[in-house]
This record gives sequence, structure tokens and C-alpha cells, in this order.
Amino acid sequence: QVPLQESGPGLVKPSQTLSLTCTVSGGSIISGVYGWAWIRQLPGKGLEYIGLITGSGSFYNPALKTRTSISRDTSKNQFSLQLSSVTPEDTAVYYCARATGGYYSYRDYWGQGTQVTVSS
Repeated sequence: QVPLQESGPGLVKPSQTLSLTCTVSGGSIISGVYGWAWIRQLPGKGLEYIGLITGSGSFYNPALKTRTSISRDTSKNQFSLQLSSVTPEDTAVYYCARATGGYYSYRDYWGQGTQVTVSS
């Protein structure tokens, strides 16, 4: 088991930056075998890939790339998401996950998710 836990504000104002952190237990995020991903579920819609970070760098959904930054703190075994210039359309449940397999396409461990609402 590799528990992951998201944390961060549940309410963000429009035009501000959404910041979330994922704390990983039971395994090191330094491992080159895995990537560490952020995914969200918009209301009434399916899952949307936001991006991930690996030992080689960060990779983003092209639709969100200009507003997204994913970083990691290996001393705390955490990785973080920043999504800038948010609008109410960014309201979603945000998940962090461990990614593996070819092109890091399979997510084998997930956090429980955290609701983020964008509203003034």
C-alpha cells in the first residue's frame, strides 16, 4: 500500500491560484520507476488529467499547461499542484495518484480526493 493524502484550501476565489499538496507514505517519490500525478473530476463529468512529475521533469495536459505547475519536495516526500487564474469552471474534486507503466499511463494508488470550489 502507498497511501496518498491531498491537502489544501477547499475554497479559492476567482483569479487566484489553487495550491494543493499530496503527501506520500510508504514509498519514496524519488524512485524513477513512478510518476506522481494530479487528476480532477469536474461536476457531472469524467476524470481529467492535469499533469505529472517524474525524475525527468513535469508534464502537463496541453489544455491546462499555461496555468499549471507541478513540483516536488523530496525532503517531505510531497508533490504539489498550482493552478493559476482559476475560474468557477475549475471547481472539482482533485486527486493525486501514483503513475506507472508505459508513459506513466496507469494510476495504481490514489488519494481520497479533495473538493475545491472556486467562488467569490
